[in-house]
Amino acid sequence: MSSAEPAWLLWVREMQALAQTGLAFSRDPYDRDRYEQLRRLAARIMAEHTGMPAERVEALFAAETGYATPKLDVRGAVFRDGRLLLVREAADANRWTLPGGWADVNESPAESVAKEVREESGFAVRVVKLAAVWDRARHPHTPAYAFHIWKLFFLCEITGGEARTGPETTEVAFFAEDALPADLSVSRVLTPQLRRMFAHMRDPALPTEFD
Repeated sequence: MSSAEPAWLLWVREMQALAQTGLAFSRDPYDRDRYEQLRRLAARIMAEHTGMPAERVEALFAAETGYATPKLDVRGAVFRDGRLLLVREAADANRWTLPGGWADVNESPAESVAKEVREESGFAVRVVKLAAVWDRARHPHTPAYAFHIWKLFFLCEITGGEARTGPETTEVAFFAEDALPADLSVSRVLTPQLRRMFAHMRDPALPTEFD
């Protein structure tokens, strides 16, 4: 599958990743200067296309150190009586999404998603299946991100708790497949992705999907 994002953004990410990894391993001062120039050039290109100040973009890039790898976003697909759990995301104009967020250090992906579900919806869950591993850049999410992101979608079963909002959410509700909300946080989830979670709920034997 080809990328759903513009070519310039893919090039900027690759330049930034090359600069970041080069700075992590190079000890030659001339090479380090070239990698820093490459990072500044990547920041200028992104600033030109997004309207962000180049200095802000460069600071964002400079904060990333070590070998450059994709970031991991985990999402929990939780069902009750055939309906899918969604939460309203306060940071995205109260739009609906699957509970989830960035995977945390010293937690497995399953532990991270279970924690996110509990914090954002009030439900304790058991993770039962990795349903999908999708490259965010290959799906029409908006807006685009400066960094490369892989999205992990897990099927989860409720083991306890009750519907309760958290610091990042303003509402918790369950939706049937034919009544999914139109105001989704498309930065986080897309309607076709939610429909695939219903398919995995109906047929647990489906293999894990990936790009």
